Amino acid sequence: MISERFTAWRTSRHSDGSGNCVEVAGAGDGIAVRDSKDRVGPYLEFSTSEWAAFLGDARKGAYDRR
Repeated sequence: MISERFTAWRTSRHSDGSGNCVEVAGAGDGIAVRDSKDRVGPYLEFSTSEWAAFLGDARKGAYDRR
């Protein structure tokens, strides 16, 4: 399920290089997230507003383990 829309995939600078990461790519109107171990597999696609909301919640600690 490779998309031509998403070409510049990247991982976090905090990734340890073990391959157990997610990759993110942007394309003007959306963001995609995929498993770094399955680069030709499926990906999740979000609108830019959905992605911004997710990042805002993550920065606030909304997804931290308690």
